[in-house]
Amino acid sequence: MTGVTTGGGPGGGPGAANAGQAAGEARARLAAAFDAEIRRHDEHFRAAAAVRPADRVLDVGCGSGKSTRDAARAATAGSALGVDISEPLLAVARRLTAAEGPPNADYLQADAQTHRFPVTAFDLCISRFGTMFFADPVAAFTNLGHALRPGARLVLLVWQHAERNEWSTAVHEALAPGTSPPARPDGGQHAFSLADPDTTRRILTAAGFTGIDLAEVDEPVHYGPGVDAAQELVLGLRDTRDLLAELSEAQVAAAHRRLRDTLEAHATADGVHFGSRAWIVTARRG
Repeated sequence: MTGVTTGGGPGGGPGAANAGQAAGEARARLAAAFDAEIRRHDEHFRAAAAVRPADRVLDVGCGSGKSTRDAARAATAGSALGVDISEPLLAVARRLTAAEGPPNADYLQADAQTHRFPVTAFDLCISRFGTMFFADPVAAFTNLGHALRPGARLVLLVWQHAERNEWSTAVHEALAPGTSPPARPDGGQHAFSLADPDTTRRILTAAGFTGIDLAEVDEPVHYGPGVDAAQELVLGLRDTRDLLAELSEAQVAAAHRRLRDTLEAHATADGVHFGSRAWIVTARRG
């Protein structure tokens, strides 16, 4: 899934407070949908992370904090710090953690590319689809390496190429048949920037990591319990809204029909699923 933004109303007055509450609820719903989307990937990710009881864990791009909370529950004598640039998502993370725990999970709004973390403060750095958008990936991973003790582990979950991810190709074809997806920026800052194993190895090696390995994850993504929920999810994506904004009213209606047909074709007894391929990247700080 690509990133989603939800806008609040202008400041001032009860209407703004209601709008802010609605925006927060929308972010929480979308965060829950994303967690459900990659629930099968999570099983592989947690197994690869293998958080130990005393680990001090740094979770990069933690979003609404599920991966941080999972790590903190495993690090019973340690801790987990979730870092994200989005304060609205961190607000959801803090609210969920206050409601369900665990007490050793904490959150920080920061840009992990440049934030001055305490040196050698962490035993494990994890990221669940949170490291593909670095403007300068070598500098970013070098910065994260400084926060890790020597020999500490790095465990990332990243997408393989778009062509191997049906959730990307099939939805785009439904909404804009016969067109190419928007051009991706050179050098990173898109969902598939770490898809190429050689590129990822080069980046991490330059950043001072060793023992780099990539293991394939072949699991479907879950777009909702039924077609209605899946359609609401897709139409709420920022990329979808941007694409439809360029179309006429008649074209938008046709795109909605094609999307509905595509979602119905991918509906199963367990929900709407699309094929996907990801990598679990593991390495150690040199």
